[in-house]
Amino acid sequence: MSEISSIPELMKKVADLSYISDLMQNAREAQKELATYTQDEVDAIVKVIAKTVYDNAEELARMAVDETRMGVYEDKVIKNKGKSKTIYNHIADKKTVGVINKDELTGLTYVAKPIGIVGAVTPTTNPIVTPMCNSMFAIKGGNSIIIAPHPRSQKCSAYTVDLINKNIKEQGIKCPEHAIQIIRDSSIDKTSELMGIVDVVIATGGMGLVREAYSSGKPSFGVGAGNVQVIVDTDVDFDDATAKIIAGRKFDNGIICSGEQTIIAPRDKYDEVIKAAVKNGAYYAEDEETVNKFRKILFIGSTLNKDVVGQSVQKIANLAGVTVPSDTKVILLKASGIGKEDILCKEKMCPVMAAFAYDSFDEAIKIAQTNLNLEGKGHTAAIHSNNSKHIELAGTKLTISRLIVNASSSTTAGGSLTNGLAPTTTLGCGTWGNNIISENLDYKHLINVSRIASVIKNAEVPSDDLIWQK
Repeated sequence: MSEISSIPELMKKVADLSYISDLMQNAREAQKELATYTQDEVDAIVKVIAKTVYDNAEELARMAVDETRMGVYEDKVIKNKGKSKTIYNHIADKKTVGVINKDELTGLTYVAKPIGIVGAVTPTTNPIVTPMCNSMFAIKGGNSIIIAPHPRSQKCSAYTVDLINKNIKEQGIKCPEHAIQIIRDSSIDKTSELMGIVDVVIATGGMGLVREAYSSGKPSFGVGAGNVQVIVDTDVDFDDATAKIIAGRKFDNGIICSGEQTIIAPRDKYDEVIKAAVKNGAYYAEDEETVNKFRKILFIGSTLNKDVVGQSVQKIANLAGVTVPSDTKVILLKASGIGKEDILCKEKMCPVMAAFAYDSFDEAIKIAQTNLNLEGKGHTAAIHSNNSKHIELAGTKLTISRLIVNASSSTTAGGSLTNGLAPTTTLGCGTWGNNIISENLDYKHLINVSRIASVIKNAEVPSDDLIWQK
């Protein structure tokens, strides 16, 4: 009986293999054509990709919220507009075709060449801007791309890709028909098959997905878990700092991996910081009974409860059986320990934060690092401080790829018009987070660069003695 019942499964697997093979064949033909395009020609496509999401931000946001049942419509509109314009602004004038640089000092000429076919696995938490972002980076380098959407958000992701391709065609932009494709009726099997045969994989999602990408046998860019620790120094305006922290934590109901997770405040100023947080919309709880009610619904065992991901404060409070004011923006819970001592020290992909007190700045760093060791090592931390030594110390001591200073981490760690980080939707976490890059992924990661090495004119070759004097 088991052999007979496995026949339909076998037939489906064969059909999936054939489907992915067809996508690959189309992508390969498209990429051959893209490889002949000029810089202006690929840039014209990239602009349409970004402008499509920008111009249709409201419709795409509504579709994403309705399909995934998580996040906040207004915030997704902001995200769609913000990411599209910020990423385009960053890459519009960058060279990615042919000779991109000549260094007279070293005698090196740099020539950019496409990687080939990009396989991009996208999460349900970012079903619009992640396909947009990866498509922009891929096309910028003359690559074709096949997107593997999360099954829970495949409709809005597919609609986004279809809208982009429609606008490219209607605007008369030169572009191969299958330069940007997306898997329809997505599944784990189709995604796994894709990852094993493309030229490079971008895996944006949970750690299980990232590990599978790394085991695909193909070069892969993955992400690590987020758990942004936030240190508040003694010398800042607590009202301003907590306003920024809460704005970041509440954004899109806390589903962004770079969202603030904690407030680590000086003990002698702790009450002032908490008062400022409450003023800015936090519901604060420190009694163990109330805090424990939230613990029980936030985590099932040691795993984040999927039913709270991207949900509102009111829904989370209702699940916990706790009444909170109707204008509450985030829930702030005093932790009973650091790291493994309290599960609240883990990442919470919803508008809930944990609070800690420190006696010295070294202790603040210890709290942050201990929590990162539990989850989120390599990702991001934030600090609100006017003390340059403390800022540098945090950036030096913490095992993170980016430290956000005096700004909302949630909305700026992925690059912004007000900082120097590359705008992206994929944040590398270095070897700490089991990633190959410790920076924001962007267009330069999706090109190969050949180096033409000429003899340096009038090169002065040092003697052995001079070399060993260094």
